[in-house]
Amino acid sequence: QVQVVESGGGLVQVGGSLRLACTTSGRGSTFSRYNVGWFRQPPGKERDFVAAISWSDPATFYTASVKGRFTITRDNAKNTAYLQMTSLKPEDTAVYFCNAGGVMGESSYTPSDYGYWGQGTQVTVSS
Repeated sequence: QVQVVESGGGLVQVGGSLRLACTTSGRGSTFSRYNVGWFRQPPGKERDFVAAISWSDPATFYTASVKGRFTITRDNAKNTAYLQMTSLKPEDTAVYFCNAGGVMGESSYTPSDYGYWGQGTQVTVSS
Protein backbone atom coordinates (compact mmCIF):
# COMPACT_ATOMS: atom_id res chain seq x y z
CA GLN A 1 0.00 0.00 0.00
CA VAL A 2 1.39 3.39 -1.04
CA GLN A 3 0.99 6.36 1.27
CA VAL A 4 1.22 9.99 0.26
CA VAL A 5 1.82 12.60 2.94
CA GLU A 6 1.83 16.36 2.46
CA SER A 7 3.52 18.71 4.89
CA GLY A 8 4.65 22.31 5.17
CA GLY A 9 1.34 24.12 5.30
CA GLY A 10 0.59 26.88 7.75
CA LEU A 11 -0.40 30.49 8.30
CA VAL A 12 1.53 33.15 6.41
CA GLN A 13 1.05 36.83 5.68
CA VAL A 14 0.41 38.26 2.24
CA GLY A 15 3.62 38.29 0.25
CA GLY A 16 5.16 35.51 2.29
CA SER A 17 6.45 32.12 1.24
CA LEU A 18 5.90 28.48 2.11
CA ARG A 19 7.34 25.23 0.82
CA LEU A 20 5.06 22.22 0.71
CA ALA A 21 6.42 18.69 0.56
CA CYS A 22 4.79 15.53 -0.77
CA THR A 23 6.40 12.27 0.28
CA THR A 24 5.44 8.78 -0.82
CA SER A 25 6.22 5.57 1.02
CA GLY A 26 5.03 2.04 1.41
CA ARG A 27 5.24 -1.25 -0.31
CA GLY A 28 5.13 -0.91 -4.06
CA SER A 29 5.98 2.77 -4.06
CA THR A 30 8.12 3.74 -7.03
CA PHE A 31 8.26 7.50 -6.62
CA SER A 32 10.87 8.04 -9.32
CA ARG A 33 8.37 6.72 -11.89
CA TYR A 34 5.40 8.82 -10.71
CA ASN A 35 4.19 11.99 -12.30
CA VAL A 36 3.15 14.25 -9.42
CA GLY A 37 0.48 16.91 -9.31
CA TRP A 38 -0.49 19.50 -6.73
CA PHE A 39 -4.12 20.53 -6.37
CA ARG A 40 -5.90 22.89 -4.00
CA GLN A 41 -9.39 23.28 -2.64
CA PRO A 42 -10.44 26.66 -1.27
CA PRO A 43 -13.22 26.75 1.33
CA GLY A 44 -16.55 25.91 -0.25
CA LYS A 45 -15.08 25.36 -3.71
CA GLU A 46 -13.97 22.48 -5.87
CA ARG A 47 -10.49 21.04 -6.00
CA ASP A 48 -8.42 22.61 -8.79
CA PHE A 49 -5.13 21.86 -10.44
CA VAL A 50 -2.08 23.91 -9.38
CA ALA A 51 1.12 22.37 -10.78
CA ALA A 52 2.60 19.13 -12.05
CA ILE A 53 5.97 17.57 -12.67
CA SER A 54 6.73 14.54 -14.81
CA TRP A 55 8.78 11.57 -13.70
CA SER A 56 11.19 12.09 -16.62
CA ASP A 57 12.93 15.20 -17.98
CA PRO A 58 11.34 16.44 -15.64
CA ALA A 59 8.79 18.63 -17.36
CA THR A 60 6.64 21.03 -15.35
CA PHE A 61 3.60 23.19 -15.89
CA TYR A 62 1.35 25.41 -13.81
CA THR A 63 -2.08 26.89 -13.71
CA ALA A 64 -2.00 30.50 -14.89
CA SER A 65 -2.75 32.06 -11.51
CA VAL A 66 0.43 30.68 -9.90
CA LYS A 67 2.85 30.85 -12.81
CA GLY A 68 5.92 32.85 -11.83
CA ARG A 69 5.12 32.54 -8.11
CA PHE A 70 5.09 28.77 -7.50
CA THR A 71 7.78 26.26 -8.42
CA ILE A 72 7.38 22.49 -8.42
CA THR A 73 10.45 20.29 -8.05
CA ARG A 74 11.25 16.75 -7.05
CA ASP A 75 13.98 14.83 -5.28
CA ASN A 76 13.71 11.18 -6.25
CA ALA A 77 16.35 10.16 -3.72
CA LYS A 78 14.01 11.41 -0.98
CA ASN A 79 10.78 10.22 -2.63
CA THR A 80 9.56 13.78 -2.30
CA ALA A 81 8.09 16.48 -4.49
CA TYR A 82 8.03 20.11 -3.41
CA LEU A 83 5.88 23.12 -4.14
CA GLN A 84 7.71 26.34 -3.37
CA MET A 85 5.15 29.13 -3.04
CA THR A 86 6.19 32.78 -3.02
CA SER A 87 4.37 36.13 -3.16
CA LEU A 88 1.38 34.46 -1.56
CA LYS A 89 -2.04 36.06 -1.87
CA PRO A 90 -5.24 35.61 0.15
CA GLU A 91 -6.74 33.75 -2.81
CA ASP A 92 -4.06 31.09 -2.40
CA THR A 93 -5.75 30.05 0.85
CA ALA A 94 -6.83 26.42 0.46
CA VAL A 95 -6.17 22.86 1.43
CA TYR A 96 -3.36 21.65 -0.82
CA PHE A 97 -3.36 18.06 -1.98
CA CYS A 98 -0.68 16.00 -3.66
CA ASN A 99 -1.44 13.34 -6.23
CA ALA A 100 1.11 10.76 -7.34
CA GLY A 101 0.87 8.51 -10.35
CA GLY A 102 -1.35 10.59 -12.60
CA VAL A 103 -1.27 10.87 -16.37
CA MET A 104 0.63 13.84 -17.70
CA GLY A 105 0.07 15.38 -21.11
CA GLU A 106 1.79 18.29 -22.80
CA SER A 107 -0.14 20.74 -20.62
CA SER A 108 -2.41 18.63 -18.51
CA TYR A 109 -2.34 16.37 -15.49
CA THR A 110 -5.10 13.87 -14.84
CA PRO A 111 -5.23 11.88 -11.62
CA SER A 112 -5.39 8.18 -12.35
CA ASP A 113 -7.64 5.59 -10.77
CA TYR A 114 -4.38 3.80 -10.00
CA GLY A 115 -2.74 6.86 -8.44
CA TYR A 116 -2.58 8.09 -4.88
CA TRP A 117 -3.83 11.12 -2.96
CA GLY A 118 -2.55 12.58 0.26
CA GLN A 119 -4.74 13.89 3.06
CA GLY A 120 -3.97 17.54 2.35
CA THR A 121 -2.25 20.38 4.16
CA GLN A 122 -3.86 23.71 5.01
CA VAL A 123 -2.38 26.93 3.68
CA THR A 124 -3.83 30.17 5.01
CA VAL A 125 -2.70 33.55 3.74
CA SER A 126 -3.73 36.44 5.93
CA SER A 127 -4.04 40.03 4.78
